[in-house]
Amino acid sequence: MKILLTGATGYIGKRLLPLLIGEGHDVICCVRDKNRFNCPIEFQDKVSVIEVDFLQQDTLAAIPEQIDAAYYLIHSMSGSATNFDELESISARNFVQRLNQTQAKQVIYLSGIVNDKSLSKHLSSRKKVEEILNTGTYATTTLRAGIIVGSGSASFEIIRDLVNKLPIMITPKWLNTKCQPIAIPDVLDFLSKSLLNPVTYNQSFDIGGPDILTYKEMLLGFAEAKKLKRWIFTVPVMTPKLSSYWLYFVTSTSYRLASALVSSMKVEVVCSDNRINELLHVTPMTYKQALSRALIKVDEDKVASSWKDSLISGRFSSNMSEYLKVPKKDCFIDRRKMEIIDRDFTIQRIWSIGGDTGWYYGDWLWDLRGFIDKLYGGVGSRRGRTNRHDIHSGDALDFWRVLYANKEEGKLILFAEMKLPGEAWLEFKIIGNTLYQAATFRPRGIWGKLYWYSVLPFHGFIFEGMLKKLIK
Repeated sequence: MKILLTGATGYIGKRLLPLLIGEGHDVICCVRDKNRFNCPIEFQDKVSVIEVDFLQQDTLAAIPEQIDAAYYLIHSMSGSATNFDELESISARNFVQRLNQTQAKQVIYLSGIVNDKSLSKHLSSRKKVEEILNTGTYATTTLRAGIIVGSGSASFEIIRDLVNKLPIMITPKWLNTKCQPIAIPDVLDFLSKSLLNPVTYNQSFDIGGPDILTYKEMLLGFAEAKKLKRWIFTVPVMTPKLSSYWLYFVTSTSYRLASALVSSMKVEVVCSDNRINELLHVTPMTYKQALSRALIKVDEDKVASSWKDSLISGRFSSNMSEYLKVPKKDCFIDRRKMEIIDRDFTIQRIWSIGGDTGWYYGDWLWDLRGFIDKLYGGVGSRRGRTNRHDIHSGDALDFWRVLYANKEEGKLILFAEMKLPGEAWLEFKIIGNTLYQAATFRPRGIWGKLYWYSVLPFHGFIFEGMLKKLIK
């Protein structure tokens, strides 16, 4: 079967793709930017990639007519506070219009649980998208999930950050809101077993694990799994804005995503209909089991995908390919080079940079820069990296975004997503037996120039020290 997979570079899409390939399907992956799509070599004969921007109706012509089914995995958890819901509706309408022109028999949509009478703006938007998708000429299957628990999920990362960093928490009252978490393997199981399954056609299902918990109980459950003592006290005085800042400064989340999560976490997300468990013969795992599985994946450095690698975690509003060519004109450039001793050693050091490994020299200054960035509403340096020794184009790496990563070529290009009066690139490349390192900054106005000269005194020992550590 030919399956259209939207959101192929997202948290769910990256994990669903190998399952679809394993079931023998040919998969057409929809992405906004092909430079962000990294297809394993063993999948390449079963995968084709097309560039589609669902807000640009003309680009949807790239979707072939000969498809049997499609997954709609497009969400905007951190879009504009004023019009993200309008954009999601436009995307859905454009999608329906194009799918009606294809041979698709089914569309599967992953949505949120919308049983509460008072929904957040984000949950209301997802319900509206569901209504739009239901107008198509194909059969629609909607799977409504609450909190998804898995290595790399936004919920898991936020819970881990809070528990690991705060022995005592003074928290907002919404931590007493009830939810029904579900493990990522179970979400994938429901998604794959619903595919071209007539028993799911033209229906909406709630999917969740067997446990109904408050967010406070979920935090304490994580602490128990990590064998940590934690005390949590809820107070009624935290406004949504204060709650968002609380999440933003303590965890790796962006402020926009924190705001979206806070508004949604005030709404109960509990399943009202679990009949899909019997229809598809799925027995979801408990919250404790989901945590145990996720922690093992993190410890083994086998995180298949992370919310942090989505562009919503940073500053990108356009395709990465527009920034791939590092500029030279009207730029300040710090260039350094050094002869390498062992190419494989240096490559491994470069490919392990950032995250828990650090930047090899002056880490406290990198951390300080990340903290300052947080103060000004930036991404900060807490995003870390998804895997300790492997990086791909599109990955988040502290306050950088990986634009290009080619081990064989010995070349890595990073783009700064921190708040800056300009644009910055950090580039490493090995030519022959020499490592070249370049920090490029394209200033924006007088403030950009002043910024460059203010940090210039630190470049000498930070970049020189880092270069030496990459060699030996």
